[in-house]
Amino acid sequence: MTDALGLAEKFFTAIERGDIETVKAIYAPDARIWHSHDQKEQSVEENLRVLAWIAHNLKNHRYRVHRRVAIPGGFLQQHTAEMDTPAGPFSMPACMVVEVKDGRITRLEEYLDGVRVAELSRIFAANRQPS
Repeated sequence: MTDALGLAEKFFTAIERGDIETVKAIYAPDARIWHSHDQKEQSVEENLRVLAWIAHNLKNHRYRVHRRVAIPGGFLQQHTAEMDTPAGPFSMPACMVVEVKDGRITRLEEYLDGVRVAELSRIFAANRQPS
């Protein structure tokens, strides 16, 4: 199970660095990514587009890990995502339950506070540059 924790470290470090290729390599090709705030699943490609947007638009993106534990078939991580937005510093608590098989993420369930997600969306809507 400790292999899952090493994979978790590699995964979150890659996201913090904006290293989308490493994230892609960690996902199984048919992995599914689900979010609590919209109850929708994403494909790997859809999720990589979101992560690329985050890397481009949220500066100093980092995870303050509160808990990371191996669970049967994967890992669980509770963290606060911290970032700088056009409106200033922003943080969002989250929990992820991640399934791992053969050293790759096959399913990721991300539990986010919908109010904080909406607030982040408002920040970017208010700071959108006219076309």
